[in-house]
Amino acid sequence: MPIIHVQMMEGRPKEKVAELIRNVTNTVSETLDSPKENIRVLVTEIPKTHWGKAGEPVEK
Repeated sequence: MPIIHVQMMEGRPKEKVAELIRNVTNTVSETLDSPKENIRVLVTEIPKTHWGKAGEPVEK
């Protein structure tokens, strides 16, 4: 059973997260010839205060 873990910054609409899950599932299913029912996608949204870029939190 493929398990895909996506980490991204918080703030996207739930519809976009759902679209991401669908698209990742479809891509993995086609690439691995795996039934969609066997694919798990975990989306973890990281607060901007906990995501750093160039030594600074992204929220700045």
